Amino acid sequence: MRLCVLPGLLAAALLAGCAAKVAAPPASTLQMPEQWRAPLPDGAAAQPVNAAWWQGFNDPALTALVTQALANNGDLRIARERVLDYRARVRAAGAAQNPTLSFDTAPARTRTLSAVTGQPYITNVFAAEFQAAYEVDVWGRLANATEAAAATARAEEANLDAAALSVAGNVASGYLNLRGLDAQLELAQATLELRARSRDLARRQFDVGYSSRLESLQAQAEYDAAAEQIPQLQRQIFEQENALALLAGGVPGAIARGTTLADLAPPPVPAGLPSELLRRRPDIARAEQTIAAANAQLAATRDQLLPSFRLTASGGIQSADFSDFLHGTAGLWRIGGSLVAPIFDGGRVQAATDSAAAQRNQALITYENTVRQAFAETENGLDAITRLREQVVQNDARRATAAETLRIAHNRYTNGYAAYLEELDAQRNLYAADVTRLQLRARLLTASVDLYRALGGGWEAGR
Repeated sequence: MRLCVLPGLLAAALLAGCAAKVAAPPASTLQMPEQWRAPLPDGAAAQPVNAAWWQGFNDPALTALVTQALANNGDLRIARERVLDYRARVRAAGAAQNPTLSFDTAPARTRTLSAVTGQPYITNVFAAEFQAAYEVDVWGRLANATEAAAATARAEEANLDAAALSVAGNVASGYLNLRGLDAQLELAQATLELRARSRDLARRQFDVGYSSRLESLQAQAEYDAAAEQIPQLQRQIFEQENALALLAGGVPGAIARGTTLADLAPPPVPAGLPSELLRRRPDIARAEQTIAAANAQLAATRDQLLPSFRLTASGGIQSADFSDFLHGTAGLWRIGGSLVAPIFDGGRVQAATDSAAAQRNQALITYENTVRQAFAETENGLDAITRLREQVVQNDARRATAAETLRIAHNRYTNGYAAYLEELDAQRNLYAADVTRLQLRARLLTASVDLYRALGGGWEAGR
């Protein structure tokens, strides 16, 4: 018995050195910065990022909208189903490592010619058999295939988290932009009322001969320009509401409002080292798991040139008569094993291995690109908050100057020392400064959203 086994073991040992050749991975070009290039905004605190960071805006309507979107968004529902799909694939891959058991019954009735008499005769065969098979995973090929499926499933789970972070960020940014448009609409309506009073004043002065028709027409044109802004802003608000409703998994419709733009305050800016970003971003975790899956798949593909060992066993009963099949059958059994190894495949396995190695290299490069992109987004987020705050300071000074200019121009016009054109210019400058002020405030709030999204939104690897 031992002499019969030795040739098989010797052949397996020889074939073990015939696995496909794997090219070395490319050298890494990723460099980790020790600190952020952008200056940390004033008030930045070394604190963990809150997973529900949108609650830091203290707006119940925003919180409710994000919660609804995380539950009902269509893209997230698809991503959840993908996770279930890939978890099922893991179970399917793992099942290949377990023995299989099957049952087979094949009753048959045949009419054939006798080789002796040349006369036809009828035979019956009743049989039932159980079959068992098991592949011995000597080289770990099946285990590697299972690990590849498991790593891919983990990548899909991280992808779900990345999609949820993206949806929460888009909803928060969209809502804050909506509140910014609301504030601009209120400003436009208030400005229209002022322009109406100025127009009426210019008409009265023209009627009594105090001013020219040119000034009256200028006042009317300024009123028309202010009125033109209102339907444009209303259209933008309408479209923004519809976009938010779709993000939240609903039909186009109105969006509930909460805190006004003036009262909204961004959550504090979290500070940390660049290295901490690697465990905060789900897209980086997804890239890591993609590498793990590619490595495991590469190992499984490479080992296809190695021999496979399979054990089989079967047992059952058989009879030529149905009554005997139930009471007096003959027991049959069979036990066997097989060793299968490819001798020549035309380079198929080596080509598949080269392809798997290239996919592994792509995953490595993608990981580096993802990390670099994460650093860039965080740097941009930190710098944006600092620069927007500086712009707000400059805008406050500009608005104060514009307001004082308008006051002087209005007094000069009402006292007859200047033409109405001076007051119109001053009104335009103040209105432009007010619009910029509202836009800057909305951009500063959305910059906080972008920063929290760049920091991974409180997500942590392994959570």
